[in-house]
Amino acid sequence: MRKRYSLRFYLAGAVAARAGDEMSAPALMLAGFALTGSTIAASSLLAGITISAAIGGPMLGALLDRADRPGHLLAGALVLYAAGLGMILGGLGRWPFAVTILIAVVTGLLGPALSGGWTAQLPCVVPGDHLPRANALDAMTFNVASLAGPALAGGVAEALGAPTAVVVSVVLIALALPAAWMLPVRPGRVQGAQATSVISALVAGVGVIVRRPSLARATLTSTVSCIAQGMLMACVPLLGERVLGGAGRGAVLLSCVAISALVANVVLARFPRSVAPDTIIWASALVQAAALTLAMWGQPVVLIVAALIAGIGEGPQLAALFAVRHREAPDHLRGQIFTTGASLKITGFALGAAVAGPVVAWSLPGTLALAASVAVLAALAFFAIPSATANSSEHSAMST
Repeated sequence: MRKRYSLRFYLAGAVAARAGDEMSAPALMLAGFALTGSTIAASSLLAGITISAAIGGPMLGALLDRADRPGHLLAGALVLYAAGLGMILGGLGRWPFAVTILIAVVTGLLGPALSGGWTAQLPCVVPGDHLPRANALDAMTFNVASLAGPALAGGVAEALGAPTAVVVSVVLIALALPAAWMLPVRPGRVQGAQATSVISALVAGVGVIVRRPSLARATLTSTVSCIAQGMLMACVPLLGERVLGGAGRGAVLLSCVAISALVANVVLARFPRSVAPDTIIWASALVQAAALTLAMWGQPVVLIVAALIAGIGEGPQLAALFAVRHREAPDHLRGQIFTTGASLKITGFALGAAVAGPVVAWSLPGTLALAASVAVLAALAFFAIPSATANSSEHSAMST
């Protein structure tokens, strides 16, 4: 099966799905504003489709872990997510806005399928000795998507209208369906995994994250880092307006972050074992803190450099996080651990953006300083969880 399903096919599907996902959020915001004329409606749509990921991720992961053909379930989730986007677009301006928000919340339950749910299937695609390089390449699909998605949303909305941008994001997600549907059959079923209830599986998955220090450290540090990243996102329009000459030019900063993250992961893919992923997790948080501090300088060139440095922190941290999850997650709980982690990161990002929104109106440098402090806290959080001396023996016992 692995010979017939290539890594390139997997990566192509991941890029399409994730680009559609990255495009959908700004496209929905633009469509919400264009069709309702309300900035509150636009931001509410974004909040609705992201906030429910915290609930949907663990449940979706538990179901993926119990499926003999996880690709079929993943494809179904993509179909429902794309259909939800279409319903939101169709309901704007026609249905009561509360109904549209409810659809956005339900659709958001499936959001982790495009991130953690997909990555959890990677060990079924490549053999273990090729996993580190494949893992770095998989992380690069997020960087490509974060670069292409918002740019496509803005470009299509400008040329063809905001509603068309939502339609294009749906098409991109649909293009990923063949790659999802044809994912290999799970090679081995852990005996007794099907006998437990979904609730028991959820408890077991969370227990693994909590009990394994490396996994707990990586999860906590990456989640807190996402809070800082969400705070930076809230600063982007004002940074564009005050430093680059226009609020819309703030998108340039996001492109710089995505480009440098992609380049950093290209280098990491060539030398996948050069630095331990656990070290990259906390060191990358400090790199992001330095970038946020530099952004306070308020000069155009310095701000661009700060964005490039932020990407150098974000890209390798994501690849290292995937490496730790693949290393630590038991096969029968892999999907749940990936989707739970994705849910926590999405929620952290949304929380950071929500907190920074009111603060940035008061002080832009103060918000950047707060974000830098949160990034430093993310690095410190890594060491707040003690490493167990018996971790390796516990890992072996739990994996058998």
